[in-house]
Amino acid sequence: MSRRNWLVLSIMLIIGVGILGYSLRNSNIHLLLQDVSAINWGWMLVALGCICLYLGLEAVVVKIFMNDRHDGFTWKDALRLPLIEQLFNGITPFSTGGQPAQLVAMIQSGVDGGLASSVLLMKFVVFQAMIVVNFLISLLIGFHFIAEKLHALSLLVIFGFLIHLAVIVGLLMVMYWYSFTKKLMNLVIKPAALFMKVNRYEHMKVVLNEKVDTFYQESLRMKQDYKKLLKVCVVTIFQLFFYYAIPYFIMLALGIDHINFVMVLSLHVLIFMIISLFPIPGGAGGAEYSFSVLFASFIHSNTKLVLAMILWRLLTYYFGMFAGIVAVFIKPDKVKR
Repeated sequence: MSRRNWLVLSIMLIIGVGILGYSLRNSNIHLLLQDVSAINWGWMLVALGCICLYLGLEAVVVKIFMNDRHDGFTWKDALRLPLIEQLFNGITPFSTGGQPAQLVAMIQSGVDGGLASSVLLMKFVVFQAMIVVNFLISLLIGFHFIAEKLHALSLLVIFGFLIHLAVIVGLLMVMYWYSFTKKLMNLVIKPAALFMKVNRYEHMKVVLNEKVDTFYQESLRMKQDYKKLLKVCVVTIFQLFFYYAIPYFIMLALGIDHINFVMVLSLHVLIFMIISLFPIPGGAGGAEYSFSVLFASFIHSNTKLVLAMILWRLLTYYFGMFAGIVAVFIKPDKVKR
């Protein structure tokens, strides 16, 4: 990690403490401590297990993609990737740092850069596609709930969905209308030349075209191996399921029962979509706000609501980041070329 990365991480921790302080401003600290002492740690372990499975199943996806390409790519190297991704997603705007960081990690493991890019791109495509599928299901179940609670949040959800959908449509166009999509992309980026230096614009153009070419070549390979693609999709669905289930088990840990499991999952899917729109790393501020607004109907005690939000952020944001710091300092195994 660079000095800049450490600085951003420190800033995000300070922001997190600030948000925590702001959330506690109207809370009775005595009641909060009582709620903490009454936590059912069995259910909290289940919630912890969910985030561990979320990260672990992403490693399984990496192994599925790598098994027939590099027999020497170990489980240790596969597990490093999602942890490093969590760290760099958590300290960059719109979670843009995760992909490049994973690429560096794979190259450190001795994987060819082109192969690493192809694997990460396909992993990204499947992940985005499953997010869209989950969202469409959740939209039918929980969107009316958001629309009733806060109209502004419903607009953010729709906007977030359109962005994810646009990504998937763009990638499908590369797969099935390669030449047309490449020409369209070069046409769309032309106005950028008016605001960029010539060298920088040409470099951006070359990089984008290379990425399109790489994805197209990889998509041809995947079309011939539907079984592998189906296996990755199934694993990714389970991966997201465990992530979306975390708030449910947190609420059980706080003694909040008689809650609808499917509704909680659906609302968490929608929160995930909202967070992706906030430019601040980790969706800081927006994540806490959307969680508090949407789950206030399930958690009627203000102190329990704040505590649930804190526990949720610890598991879904800070746990991955700190695990990522550990992963960065773990020496990767080298594959044999």
